Amino acid sequence: MTNTGTGTDSGADAPAAPMGRRERKKAATRQAIADAALRLFTERGYDDVGIREIADAADVSTTTLFKHFPVKEALVFDEDAANEAALLAAVRDRPKGQSIPAALREHALRHRLAAADDDPRFAAFLGLVDDTPALRAYAQGMWLRHTSALAEVIADESGLPTDDPVCTALAHFALEAPGMARGLDDPRQAITRAFALLENGWTSL
Repeated sequence: MTNTGTGTDSGADAPAAPMGRRERKKAATRQAIADAALRLFTERGYDDVGIREIADAADVSTTTLFKHFPVKEALVFDEDAANEAALLAAVRDRPKGQSIPAALREHALRHRLAAADDDPRFAAFLGLVDDTPALRAYAQGMWLRHTSALAEVIADESGLPTDDPVCTALAHFALEAPGMARGLDDPRQAITRAFALLENGWTSL
């Protein structure tokens, strides 16, 4: 899914205005490419759509497309930075008394699992990912790239050293669990049980 935010001018100085316009134009081009890609992928399937077709649909050159999206899989995933920010905020801003595993469970259920009637476009996106092995692998790898950042926040919130391996293990398992639930009859229950293990340990199951 793509990020719809665009650049804005934050100051009153004249020289800043052209940069703001350029950033808005770049963001609009990026959005047009990502929207065209998602539409074609959901209509025909990820493997049956070529890069040139996407560029033509977005009215850009393939060179321009690759400036924004270096690999084909990236056309589907355009919110990596925003996803990491939301993930870390789930731990930092969790309600008082809520454990870190519980906060990560709620984040996983809210942001990595969605009912089809919640958002048809997001449901189409998830369906595309679930039906495409290359995208499933890319998505899981994308989430796991946040392991170090999440481990640091877990350590900070827990008063533990930044390099504590337990924090890294919790971060890794929390990011891995939703991927393991994909394709199961009840992924929500699978995610909930996985986080119960993280929260309480094996003996509680």
